[in-house]
Amino acid sequence: MSPPGGKARKAPRGSALRDSILEVFTRSNGLVSAAVVVLGFLVATVLVIAVGRKPGGMYSAIVQVVTGLDLRSFNWNVRYIGEWFVVSLPLILCGLSMAFAARTGLFNIGAEGQYIAGLTAAQLVAAFGPRVPGLHWFLALAAALAAGAVWGGVVGWFKARFSVSEVVATIMMNYIALYGGRLIQLNMPGANTYRTPDFPPTALLRSPLLEKLTNGSRLNYGLWFTLGAVIFFWIVMGKTRLGYSLRATGLNKEAARYGGINVNSSLTASMAVSGAFAGLAGAIVLLGSFAYGRVLSGQDGYGFDGIAVALVGNSTAWGTALAGLLFGMLKSAQPLMQSRQIPREITSIIMGLVVVFISLRAGARIFLDWRMKEKARKSDAVPAFAGGGQGGAARDGGSS
Repeated sequence: MSPPGGKARKAPRGSALRDSILEVFTRSNGLVSAAVVVLGFLVATVLVIAVGRKPGGMYSAIVQVVTGLDLRSFNWNVRYIGEWFVVSLPLILCGLSMAFAARTGLFNIGAEGQYIAGLTAAQLVAAFGPRVPGLHWFLALAAALAAGAVWGGVVGWFKARFSVSEVVATIMMNYIALYGGRLIQLNMPGANTYRTPDFPPTALLRSPLLEKLTNGSRLNYGLWFTLGAVIFFWIVMGKTRLGYSLRATGLNKEAARYGGINVNSSLTASMAVSGAFAGLAGAIVLLGSFAYGRVLSGQDGYGFDGIAVALVGNSTAWGTALAGLLFGMLKSAQPLMQSRQIPREITSIIMGLVVVFISLRAGARIFLDWRMKEKARKSDAVPAFAGGGQGGAARDGGSS
């Protein structure tokens, strides 16, 4: 029945269109990620123009990283592609570290510490392990996985057993890993304040085939281990009972506990696997990009960049891999941009803008939910008023 006045109230067409667009972009994670990346580049373009530079230099640098083609001279060098992957590998793995924990309802900002723990463990095995081809670097990777898993699993256990905030715990563990690892590295035989002696060739992840295919780049066996990590994430989280338990715990811990899921085990396992991803990243950087041990004076930042990678990738396996490639592309393009008179800081601005824009999705969802509730409240209020009048008239007629 129409409300008093004889005409049904209709929402403005523009308002309905705006709400439908918001609905599409807030419910479709892929569209949101694509949109914010495009928006980030658009804003960066405006900034480049504002500082008196030509944005074509920025985009030509990106094209050169992704394709190897220099648009200025039309020379092609596949080495740029190989180096792009080298930079992207630890970003993908640290992104998986953050994403895996996020699917269980945890906020793992300790990937940096887990990365350093894995790097330090791999460094010890590389320096003192058996110098057997194949076995040497395999043991170093295994040690890095174990160290990262322990570093993350401790936080998960404290969260499950004593309800300790994983945010606070991981922040503290980051500093313990940094300065504890530095103490170990400084006391290795032959080490100075910057580096240790060179590792034996058997400890390195060098791949002659990948180097040849990419014209002498540093691309190494870490490529296959990173791809394996992405596939592992995808299978475990989407196609196993463990993944179901982890996702159920992330959605609602109490409901998961009522359904018979061991929530404490899920929290501990999730953080342990997350730490293993980051620990593997540390080993791949150490043994793939360097021929010696590094004495860290500060954090590399891969763990914190991984948070942004996971956010852009919507905490999914393949989305995180694509986001890691995107961020790796921007980092690889920095020196090329600088050679084209483009401020290298523009890449950090783009990454920051992407994260800020994608974070606004939560605000858009809150706004959209509020609009829907307001519409429902108003639509319920009008029929209630009209129905009350009709019901009253009916009662009056019945009594007479």
